[in-house]
Amino acid sequence: MPNVELFQLPEEFLIAGAAVKNGIFEALKNKALARQELAAVTGSDQRALWTLTEALVSLGYIEYEAEKLKLTEACYSILYDKESPDYQGFSFMHSYYLISKWLDLPKILKTGKPVPKSESFEEKRSFIEAMSSYAEEDASDIAEYCLKGHPPGTEVLDIGGGPLTIARAFAQRGAVVTVLDLPEVVDMMKSELDPGLPVKMVKGDFTSNLPEGPFALAYLGHICHIYGEKEIKKLFIEVAGKLVDGGRVIINDFIRGTGPYPAVFAVNMLVNTDSGGTWTFEQYKTWLEDAGFTVTPYVEVGDNQLIKAHKQSQWASGLYRNKITDNDPV
Repeated sequence: MPNVELFQLPEEFLIAGAAVKNGIFEALKNKALARQELAAVTGSDQRALWTLTEALVSLGYIEYEAEKLKLTEACYSILYDKESPDYQGFSFMHSYYLISKWLDLPKILKTGKPVPKSESFEEKRSFIEAMSSYAEEDASDIAEYCLKGHPPGTEVLDIGGGPLTIARAFAQRGAVVTVLDLPEVVDMMKSELDPGLPVKMVKGDFTSNLPEGPFALAYLGHICHIYGEKEIKKLFIEVAGKLVDGGRVIINDFIRGTGPYPAVFAVNMLVNTDSGGTWTFEQYKTWLEDAGFTVTPYVEVGDNQLIKAHKQSQWASGLYRNKITDNDPV
């Protein structure tokens, strides 16, 4: 039933987001500052800064040290200490930036298309951090499930794996990983590559081309919901062409019909994409079989729903290469 307790303004979330946008946390990261100093550093109005920082003090984000303001240990641990079990970085800012897009929902219901908005570097970075944080908890179990039965040195294609969380988990289990993502994502994340792990990043767009294989495993982690049926069917056929016979594709995504969240998440795709959404298991199964895969029932690994399929040997004969017909233009 409807949860009316959610009909509240998320004050703390908006206050913390404004503090990030204004540079307050960054200014206090390494030293305490008097409020006038903080105003000068952040270019803030004195009354507005006093009001916001007093709220941040009451909420436990900052505290007074004599007459100066500083981050609390709890806030520092959450935002900056990567060794802390409480660390989240600034991944929450992804949701902060999404709010303005969700407020366009009444307009989108009229047009069926998202309202065009330019995306800043900070927004892109927060998206990557959010995806990395989301995947972290179950990455090890996902990699173990995907690689079960594969020997060390297995070639893995991680499509849209720019956050590198799953790629690292694959590599730590002996796989050789190729990560395909957009050029701006690769440029943003290449400094995060561990030189001791067999992971390489390739710039590209999976809607137009994939790296040359063959690969034994292709992993599609939360990318299918970005596009509609036409693009997904084309992607599955392209993936099949890069796999060895018997190779696996594993799709990690929200499966419509398994609970309320996939339907709610589809609204997020409505406000952010031209054709994205969430799809039922039967839809995935049909599209994969049309691309030459044998599909097994989906499994749940942690909070993730994984669909596994094996490429049939008939694909090599060209039987499935022509599945895209005049009725399914690409």
